[in-house]
Amino acid sequence: MPEHHTPLIATIAAGLMLAFVLGLIAQRLRVQPLVGYLLAGVMVGPYTPGFTADPALATELAEIGVILLMFGVGLHFSLKDLLSVGRIAIPGAVGQIAVATLMGASLSWALGWPPIAGLVFGLALSVASTVVLIRALQERHIIETHRGRIAVGWLVVEDLAMVLALVLLPALAVATEGNGAPPTRILFMLLVTLAKVSIFVAIMLIVGRRVIPWLMHFTAHTGSRELFRLAVYAIALGVAYGAAHLFGVSFALGAFFAGMVLGESDLSQRAAEEAIPLRDAFAVLFFVSVGMLLDPAVFVDSPVAVIATIAIIVVGKSVAAYLIVRAFGHSRSTAFTVSASLAQIGEFSFILIGIGIGLGMVPKESRDLVLAGAIVSIMLNPLIFTFLERLAQEKPDAPAAQPDEPATDLKPTTLTGHDIVVGYGRVGSLVGAGLRGDGAKMIVVEASDAGVARARSDGAEVFTGNAAEPAIIAALNLAGARRLYVTIPEPFEAGQIVQQARAANPSLDILARAHSSATVEHFEKLGANLIVLGETEIAYRMLERGRADTSPRPA
Repeated sequence: MPEHHTPLIATIAAGLMLAFVLGLIAQRLRVQPLVGYLLAGVMVGPYTPGFTADPALATELAEIGVILLMFGVGLHFSLKDLLSVGRIAIPGAVGQIAVATLMGASLSWALGWPPIAGLVFGLALSVASTVVLIRALQERHIIETHRGRIAVGWLVVEDLAMVLALVLLPALAVATEGNGAPPTRILFMLLVTLAKVSIFVAIMLIVGRRVIPWLMHFTAHTGSRELFRLAVYAIALGVAYGAAHLFGVSFALGAFFAGMVLGESDLSQRAAEEAIPLRDAFAVLFFVSVGMLLDPAVFVDSPVAVIATIAIIVVGKSVAAYLIVRAFGHSRSTAFTVSASLAQIGEFSFILIGIGIGLGMVPKESRDLVLAGAIVSIMLNPLIFTFLERLAQEKPDAPAAQPDEPATDLKPTTLTGHDIVVGYGRVGSLVGAGLRGDGAKMIVVEASDAGVARARSDGAEVFTGNAAEPAIIAALNLAGARRLYVTIPEPFEAGQIVQQARAANPSLDILARAHSSATVEHFEKLGANLIVLGETEIAYRMLERGRADTSPRPA
């Protein structure tokens, strides 16, 4: 048979297959699957024996994941949300970047590098990974809470700062050479970059807010789901690419603004659902691409420098972010969330250090330190989140939370004979309205601010967070509850809730929402009493109406 030279297919196939196997093993060992994805990257990288994937292709594929991820975040992040956290996100991000840069510069000085190397190295350690931060917030269902919005807003400011840094690095490289560069040239480049970013933002907010929602509505009216899905991907990738090549804005930032302007349309929820499958697949390839870049020998050759780099990322940045958030009067739980979110580095760090090496500003060994710091910090990030969340629960804030930040009260409820509604979106709020009309005692578990506000206005006792968390499960008094309504669309999380609820109360009446026949079967095995499948109920109602209509038809 002829030998096929297909590096793209080989990279995707090897990356996804190994990521699946190692991610499955990690899950069985009760470790985050992303650890398996990173190790898959190391195995197909150039520094380990066996098959070697194309690192350039893997990086570009990973960038698609970043674009789709930030597009999805933008769909749920309005301009109002961005402005509401600007007072903490802008000074907080700038302050944290400055502290991390100083710490990185100090380490580079100890390693004998020149001052300009310290600046580039410090900047590379100061910016968090988009993929890791967003996935961590999504997994904990806090991305739409006030503290989640602060973390995302902080990330957007960091991205803007890194865009400026990428433009200024060549000018700084020239300025530090023998002939140097006049300050006016550096100032001119800075002003040009600010102008480009401002023009892009203005176009998206003035033109994009009209054109993009109109285009999606026009496509939706064609009745073709295939064209609608294609429109979602075309807008996300097209705007991101155009933003990068026309205005010098990062792919992630361009996609974020595209999602944000589309988010004002009533089709945003449908667009988000269509983006999920490709987003998750390419996000996995991002972690694989990170693992491919690591040379494991750095842990043996420079252990002290590696440990110091990791300490700056995991400890130094976290402490700085925590102190800044607390200084602005926000709660301890918010400070812990932001600290944990930023305790890692990723894609911008690789770009910065790569450009720095290409310009001769930093030594080549700096790349291995940055990559080692990224790998270890990404692996540690879920553990850091878990540790800080438990610390926040053990030491709750004495003062009230921020006005727009729902406080999570983990004191056990005193209700008995009550109904519990998990999720207060479109389905959950309808269930809640019916229960309120029946005069039932109701508890709602919800993560988003909007859902929490609706539940409280309906007179429910509210627990903010993920209902699959043992602390929240324990606080709901499932043993004394009458009925549990699981209305969230995520089948894996819903299954965990059903399983834990059935273990806590074998006689509890559990009603769950499903989107497929496989999910129905899964929930039945876990102990749900009634599983409602949308398509089935629609068919029953249509048949019911048809059978009830016995009126004679005109000839």
